[in-house]
Amino acid sequence: MEPIIHAAGLTRRFGALTAVDNLNLEVMPGEIFGLVGPDGAGKTTTLRLLCGLMQPSAGQATVAGHDVATSWTEVKDQIGYMAQRFGLYVDLTVDENMSFYADLFGISQAERRELLPRLLQMTRMAPFRDRQAGRLSGGMKQKLGLMCTLLHRPKILFLDEPTNGVDPVSRRDFWAILYQIVRDGITVFVTTAYLDEAERCNRVGLMDRGRLIRCDSPDALRHSMEEGCYEVETRGQREARELLQRSESVLSVEPFGTALHLFLTPPNASPEPLRQQLEQAGHGPVRLHRTTPSLEDVFIATVRMAEKENANAS
Repeated sequence: MEPIIHAAGLTRRFGALTAVDNLNLEVMPGEIFGLVGPDGAGKTTTLRLLCGLMQPSAGQATVAGHDVATSWTEVKDQIGYMAQRFGLYVDLTVDENMSFYADLFGISQAERRELLPRLLQMTRMAPFRDRQAGRLSGGMKQKLGLMCTLLHRPKILFLDEPTNGVDPVSRRDFWAILYQIVRDGITVFVTTAYLDEAERCNRVGLMDRGRLIRCDSPDALRHSMEEGCYEVETRGQREARELLQRSESVLSVEPFGTALHLFLTPPNASPEPLRQQLEQAGHGPVRLHRTTPSLEDVFIATVRMAEKENANAS
């Protein structure tokens, strides 16, 4: 099966800043692919490059078999793009917004009669058809934006942090809709800063400072770290963390609920000397055991490794 999205050496510079740095990526048809990273990582720029809304400084990308730099019209017909702030008209009702976008896309009346009720049912927005968009909750606005994006039946849906600032229940509902969209044969490419949302994707790309630093399924990412991950339960968590951060064998140590998650390097490093240091410093009793890292653990540890490698290289 051929990838429906392919990027090779994709790069975008803004003066001295490299927002996307030599990105190599493939997304297969029918996937939910998540691009995850903090603000400023290059996620939105990547999305805009793949949608043909921005020209690359180097490299190339194809979407649905079309080069995004030279065949933008063909790409546009195959994709739906929902920006962080979708262009809803706040004075128009849900129905009026959908009719407006249907007019823009040239959707026939026959298609509307078949498609609009299905979208309203899927998103559970039918009771709000006559409500102005400006009076909708944040989650409802995102659902309306999604419906408008789906009106022309795209093959690929690009969503830029669609649940940013949305309450947890609406986030759950939004992802339930995405699963239904994928069952209908649409490929979803979504950016997010939420690591828990990345767990819902088929594959995840971890991005930092314009670079794709890891890419695999969530489960494979959690089990791919050679560095040992340990859960540490101790008294005085903040002080204990500061003590552990000073050790050369500690790659990263971050809060995880009431405990700490600790990565050691090299992979065969023993945690016992650290247990002894903590107890000698008055943080005992210390409970320390090997654990499977979360995606957040993997992301932070990978960034820390890259930082150490760059520091050693310089």
